[in-house]
Amino acid sequence: MVVKVYGPAYASPKRVLVVLVEKGIEFETVPVDLVKGEHKHPDFLKLQPFGTVPLVQDGDLVLFESRAIMRYYAEKYKSQGPDLLGQSVEERAVVENWLDVEASWFNPPIFNMTLHIMFAPVLGFPADEKLIKESEEKLGKVLDIYEERLSKSKYLGGDFVSLADLSHLPFTQYLVGPMGKEYMIRERKHVSAWWDDISSRPSWKKVMDLYKPPL
Repeated sequence: MVVKVYGPAYASPKRVLVVLVEKGIEFETVPVDLVKGEHKHPDFLKLQPFGTVPLVQDGDLVLFESRAIMRYYAEKYKSQGPDLLGQSVEERAVVENWLDVEASWFNPPIFNMTLHIMFAPVLGFPADEKLIKESEEKLGKVLDIYEERLSKSKYLGGDFVSLADLSHLPFTQYLVGPMGKEYMIRERKHVSAWWDDISSRPSWKKVMDLYKPPL
């Protein structure tokens, strides 16, 4: 059965799509135009009462929240494709730890930067330059911690690519691309090597080729 993934190509569905590609799971995307408010339409709210993307339909199962979706497919298809969770309880714990770090510490500042640098002109509100500066400073401190971690481990979750790494792909791609902040990655030796590694994976290249950002 084909998995349906709802959301705009430029938003967090890419976090889900890269896992589906890694696992060789057949999927189709269902466009949701956030600018037109389609995520607040009653039909969509029946599926996702909070009115956010991404959302997946897998038969009768409906899931939202991108990291929860990633965990589900990595677990359901654990023996298919690369292991993205870890072989032991301890490895799984480390992966989960750094996946939560991404959600709690990395994503908030980079999300603010993306919103105010890239999308403020599109959505029609003034960019908050103070917030951009503060967010960049916060992100820099997070990346310093990543640099220390990656000086001791090839990937965030250990010596294998995991959900903890893949979850960083969509917004870091904005950072090094349209936002023009690549120096934040390149000035950190181990972070730079890690980014080159994960962003060159065939799964990510396929997602980027299929769903190029509009900006």
